[in-house]
Amino acid sequence: MKFISVEEALKKKSGKVAIRGWIYRIRKMKDKIFIVMRDSSDIVQCVLKTPKLVKEADDLLIESSLELEGTLQSDKRAPNGYELKVSKMNIVHKADDFPIGKDQSPEFLLDQRHLWLRSRKMVAILKIRSTILEALREHWRKKGFYEYHSPHLIGMQCEGGSTLFKVDYYGKPVYLTQTWQLHAEPAIFGLEKIFTIQPAFRAEKSKTSRHLSEMWIAEMEVAWEDFNYIQDDAEEAIKHVVNKVLKENKKELAILKRDLKKLKPVVEKKFPRLTYDEVLKILEKKKGMKIKWGKDLRTIEEDKLSELYDVPIIVTHYPKEVKAFYMKEDEKNPKVVLGFDMIGPEGYGELMGASQREESIKKLVNNLKKQGEDPGKYHFYFDTRKYGSVPHGGYGIGVERIISWICGLDSIKDAIAFPRTLQRYIP
Repeated sequence: MKFISVEEALKKKSGKVAIRGWIYRIRKMKDKIFIVMRDSSDIVQCVLKTPKLVKEADDLLIESSLELEGTLQSDKRAPNGYELKVSKMNIVHKADDFPIGKDQSPEFLLDQRHLWLRSRKMVAILKIRSTILEALREHWRKKGFYEYHSPHLIGMQCEGGSTLFKVDYYGKPVYLTQTWQLHAEPAIFGLEKIFTIQPAFRAEKSKTSRHLSEMWIAEMEVAWEDFNYIQDDAEEAIKHVVNKVLKENKKELAILKRDLKKLKPVVEKKFPRLTYDEVLKILEKKKGMKIKWGKDLRTIEEDKLSELYDVPIIVTHYPKEVKAFYMKEDEKNPKVVLGFDMIGPEGYGELMGASQREESIKKLVNNLKKQGEDPGKYHFYFDTRKYGSVPHGGYGIGVERIISWICGLDSIKDAIAFPRTLQRYIP
């Protein structure tokens, strides 16, 4: 018989089927053996009753790989409500004693990540991750954007010199990129609308549940558009992502025990848009937090702000001193920039950062000097302002931050297959 997935078998509801996969659970009795089989699509309970099959399966352990044929029938006691009465079994591989048992502490599971990827939890998360990336590509492609990739090895900082990974490049020092920013802007003068989904690297000495040293960032850059367009597009992108996950990943969200009521407002409501000044007033009035003007919002302030809303919050017009050198000054108030952070609900922190880009070479040079950076390294970047400069801007989404929030994860480390952090670079 032709093998079909467990999900396809369950949709048939009855009749003869052939499936293949791995033993998820096994319960051995005197005259029969119950096996819950898993593949990438789902799980199904199988029962072996003939003496021959029971004897063959007697020494099988979880994660052994099998090919099974049998008759599917309804059984309310079984997971998913169906049971496969096995008539034929081929043992592809007898697994050793699987090391992941009752000990499922976070650090142990990270040590065993190469095996924990088989868990229903990780499979559910990685499926949702795939949906999220597909949704972002859909969003931008429908608007006429082109996918574009920038180098991962660069010769200068973009987001902050203290968070750079230094790499030997044929005897010369270069750095792993923090963002595509500096090499994306030159491309919009040709392609006009571009996006990317690629890795970024931040050498942040942080041990929190929100930080990774290697992460994926989904970024867009667009010519001829202003600050309002960037905010609109960011909101539309997140709404599309959440809507697609709600439609296509109900099963995975159920496995993760995610409360859908906390995600539905994202699709239904507009996102609040507040200035940095307004946020300071709100936090003082409603949370009793007095924050000195000019300081960036820390995790604690972002968390307290998120308690007041059930959707992401767009916080605009941050003080210039706490933001990247390329963010455009507000002409009405040069102390702030036309930039925003999107703060996630439920205490998930900053989901994305954005800005309209500064067009003045003089201001860019001054900003770099204030940060102790050599403007001479940025001559190629300044060229984009010399030859036909236009209003433009964009944003970057922390892919793992979005996944953590949508999946309701306790740690960002579960939002990626193999997390890289201050203390972990293997497996």
